[in-house]
Amino acid sequence: MDNSGVNPANFIVPPVEGIAGGGTGYGWADVGTESSNLCKGVNVIDPTQIPSAELLHVWCMPSTANVGQQEMPRPFDHVSLLAARNERESVQIALRPKLSWASSGIAGTVQIQCTDLCSASGDRLVVGQSLTMRHVVPILGVPDALVPLDLPIAQINLLPGETTSIWVSVDIPAGQPPGHYEGQILITALKANAEMSAQVLSKAEKYNLYRELKSCLEKVEPVDGKPLDEVAERLKSATSSLKRLLLWPVFQESYGDNGSCDMMDEDAFTNISVNMKFSVTVWDFTLPLTPSLPAVFGISETVIEDRFALEHGSEGWYDALDRHFKWLLQYRISPYFCRWGDSMRILAYTCPWPAGHPRSEEYYSDPRLAAYAVPYAPILSCSNEARDSLRKDVEILKSKPHWRKAYFYLWDEPLNSDQYELIRSMSSDIRSYAPDARILTTYYCGPSDAHGSSTFEAFVKVPKCLRPHTQIFCTSEWVLGNREDLVNDITAELQPENGEEWWTYVCMGPSDPQPNWHLGMRGTQHRAVMWRVWKEGGTGFLYWGANCYEKSLVASAEIKFRRGLPPGDGVLFYPGEVFSPSHEPIASIRLERILSGMQDIEYLKLYSSRYGREEGLALLEKTVSPPLPLSTLKPKANAPFCVIPFHSHPLLLRHASSAFTRVLFSSSASSSHRGFPSFENQ
Repeated sequence: MDNSGVNPANFIVPPVEGIAGGGTGYGWADVGTESSNLCKGVNVIDPTQIPSAELLHVWCMPSTANVGQQEMPRPFDHVSLLAARNERESVQIALRPKLSWASSGIAGTVQIQCTDLCSASGDRLVVGQSLTMRHVVPILGVPDALVPLDLPIAQINLLPGETTSIWVSVDIPAGQPPGHYEGQILITALKANAEMSAQVLSKAEKYNLYRELKSCLEKVEPVDGKPLDEVAERLKSATSSLKRLLLWPVFQESYGDNGSCDMMDEDAFTNISVNMKFSVTVWDFTLPLTPSLPAVFGISETVIEDRFALEHGSEGWYDALDRHFKWLLQYRISPYFCRWGDSMRILAYTCPWPAGHPRSEEYYSDPRLAAYAVPYAPILSCSNEARDSLRKDVEILKSKPHWRKAYFYLWDEPLNSDQYELIRSMSSDIRSYAPDARILTTYYCGPSDAHGSSTFEAFVKVPKCLRPHTQIFCTSEWVLGNREDLVNDITAELQPENGEEWWTYVCMGPSDPQPNWHLGMRGTQHRAVMWRVWKEGGTGFLYWGANCYEKSLVASAEIKFRRGLPPGDGVLFYPGEVFSPSHEPIASIRLERILSGMQDIEYLKLYSSRYGREEGLALLEKTVSPPLPLSTLKPKANAPFCVIPFHSHPLLLRHASSAFTRVLFSSSASSSHRGFPSFENQ
C-alpha cells in the first residue's frame, strides 16, 4: 500500500519565497485541483480504512517560508537536515485536507507521532527533548505564534480549505556524538471517536496524571539500603496509587471485555499513515556556547507586572523575571529588563538581584550571556542610598572575570543638548569609581538644538559630543536605509583603539524591503537582520523590547500590538496563558528566525577565519541580485541549491554556503540543506 503521501502534481503552485522573488502563500485559491474519488457517492468516510494520503496533503517547507492558510500543496518530501552541535535547526510540515471526514465544522483530526532519531552506533536525539513540535498559530492572519504540542503523539484539527503548519525543531546538544540520525514522523487521519477520546484528558488532568506517576516513582526509587519492611510498604503504596490511576475514564477505552484492546491494530495504523522520514546529520564541530555577537534584547518589567498582577519585588515577581531570563537564553540573546522613565531615560538591568546576592553570580557568570546591563539605580532616585548601592554593586562586579561583559544603558535616543548633558553627567558619576565602565547610548540623530542637527553630518558627529562618556555607540539601521556605503562615514568617527564600539538596532524602521522583524515580512528579511550586522562590521546589536504589547491586567487576554508601531514591532514572544494553561512564553516564528540569524553569524565567522573576511562577504552577497545591497534583500532569480562547491573542509563550506542560499523545490534537488529540507521525491 502506498503510504508515501505523494500529492497530485496538477496544482498551480505559487512561488516559494527566495525563488524568483516569490513571496508568501497569502491570497492563493484552490484552483486546478481534481475532486477525489472518495467524495463521489460516499456519505461517511472511515479514515481507518483509507490511506491518510488520500485524505490530506502533506509536504515540507523551509523555516523561512510564511505558510499561510491558503498555501497551496507541494509534492511530498522526506526531511534531511544538517546541523552542528549546540545548534537548532527547524523545518515546517504543512497539512491541508483534500476533503472532510469529520463533522462539527472541521475537516478532520490528524494524529502526529514522532520517533527518536537514532544513529547506527545507537546514539539518540530524543523526541520531546531534542526534537520538538509546535503548532503555527496566526496572529492578525499571519503565521507567527508557535504553540507547543505534546509528544511523542499529538493531535490537531484541520479546517476545510485551510493549510496548517507544524514547526519542527531539532536541538543538537553540545555533547552529541556526530553522525547520521534517522527517525520517522507518522501522520494519520483519525475517526470521530478517536477525536473525542483525545479530548478526554485536559491539560490540568495531564498534569495531575504526571504528578501521580512522579509520586509513584519517588516512593519506589530510593529503596537502596532500606529495610525490607519499608520497601514492601513503599511498593504497596505505589501499587495502590497505580490501581487508582487505572480507574481514570481515559484508560477505560483502552480495554474491553477480558482486557482485550479496542484500539486499531498498530501495524494497520502504521500502514495507513503518511510516513515521513526525518534525518539529521550532526557535524563534528560545536557552535560556541557564548555568542560571538552580543545581542541584547529588552524585556519590559512593567508589562510583566501588569499582565500577571505581580507586585514589584515580590516572590512571584522574581520568579517571573527569572523564568523569562532563562527561557530567552536559548535564543542566543542576552536579555535585559527595563523600566522607562520620562524623556526616554531608562533603567536597564540583566539581574533583578543586587550584585551581592547569591543568585546574581548565577546570572552574570552564565556562559550563554554575551553581555549584561548593570542597573544605574540613581536614575530612579538621586538619594545617597541609591548611589551607595550602585557603587557597592560595581565594586563587586569589577572583581569578577565577567566584568568585561558589563555595560550601562542610561538613555534611549537622546534628542537635545540637555539630554546629552544628562548622559555625560551620569557617565561621569559611574566612571569616577569605574573608569573602565562601558556606557551604551542609542541614537538616530544629533542634538536637535545644535547647528546642522538635521544633517547626516550631525548624526555622524555624535561620538564627538559624547566622548568619553559613551563607549558603545548604537545607531539605528533606519538612518542607513539602503545606503550601506554610509557605514564607513560612521565608523570613521570612532576610536576602537580607545575601546569604542559600534552597535546597531532596529526599531519601527527600516521597513520593507529591508531586513526587520515586523509581522508579515518575508522570512529571509527576519533572518537577514543579523546578516546585515555582520556584513556592516557591527560588534553588537540591541533590540528595544521583546514583550511590549498593549497593557492588559489579565494574563490570558488577547494580545494587541501597540498603536503607532508596525505590527509585531516590540513583540517577539507571547504569554503562554493566551494559548494554554502553561506559564512558559510562546515563541514567535520571528524569534526562531533571529536564532537562525545568530547561528549564521557563527558560521560566517568560522568561514571567514579560514578563508578571510572578503570571502565571507562574497559568500553573503551571493544571495542577492547585484548591484543592490543586502539591505534590500532581493533574492537572486536563479539562485542554485548550493552555490559553492566543497573545498578541502566540506563542513565549513557546506554550512556557510547553504545558510545563505535558497531551496529549489524541484525533483532535481537531491542534496541535504542546512536549515532546509532536502527533497527526495517519491
